[in-house]
Amino acid sequence: MSVLGATALLMATATIGGALPGPLPLFPPTNWWNADISQAPVDRGSASFINFIGATRTMHPDFGGDVSPGSVGIYGFPYIVVDSAVPAVAVQFQYSTESDGVNHTTGQSYPFYPIPVEAISQPHWIEGGDPGNVDLRGSSDRHMLIVDGDHRYLYELYNVFFDGIQWRGGSGAFFDLNANGHRPDTWTSADAAGLAILPGLVRYDEVFGSGEILHAFRVTVRATNGYVYPASHRAGNTAGALPMGARLRLKATRDLSAFRPEVQKIFRAMQRYGLIVADNGSDMYVSGTYESTVG
Repeated sequence: MSVLGATALLMATATIGGALPGPLPLFPPTNWWNADISQAPVDRGSASFINFIGATRTMHPDFGGDVSPGSVGIYGFPYIVVDSAVPAVAVQFQYSTESDGVNHTTGQSYPFYPIPVEAISQPHWIEGGDPGNVDLRGSSDRHMLIVDGDHRYLYELYNVFFDGIQWRGGSGAFFDLNANGHRPDTWTSADAAGLAILPGLVRYDEVFGSGEILHAFRVTVRATNGYVYPASHRAGNTAGALPMGARLRLKATRDLSAFRPEVQKIFRAMQRYGLIVADNGSDMYVSGTYESTVG
């Protein structure tokens, strides 16, 4: 993507959809997002879970480009790649006891998140597309995903808004992409399940790149019941529903030959790595990134 922000005084750079720092996939090979489950046994409750979702329910690609040419509204998750010169700022959280960047003794937030100043007034830095100074906290998830490319650190925020003085959010989480850190049990992240978002997205550089996709994908369902590892947080107790952290897998016997090569690549990843239930939403919406060049 071509959108680039620069703070001249500090020579800091921030890019929407910039090149992600290797090695890829984002987490170590032993991470749950990168686990090969192609030979894993099927859960004994599989048929019931599938029937709860709806056996004829189709998957929906929840990603894309601008809603219309040149529009503020976008499809998919934008992500931001910054360098270490972008200054950290404090974010005041609704769920501060489960967020990073907070002194949990005093409850006070401190400078922690490298949010580019451009995100305050420019579109497309935040999920949904509207700038940070537009308050949509009551109607949109408003995720912000930031990668420190110098250190391979991932910062994710939920329901963000700049109130004219400071950033506010629902929750925030930090992940060291060089390690397999797990959220404390019962803690959320920027996602309901307590997982990182960016490592589970369908990304255009992977879909149209030369290699295979080597990780699972984030998926939503309309209701959930508790949570299982690797999730750390619940967002519902609907009887018969899948738990947060549950893994779905496309059958190995599914014939993919009728699909375009790039779509086959996505489906092969679903056969090998599966999909992880990470949030409540529409059934079988598979999450991916925003790409400005997609119409």
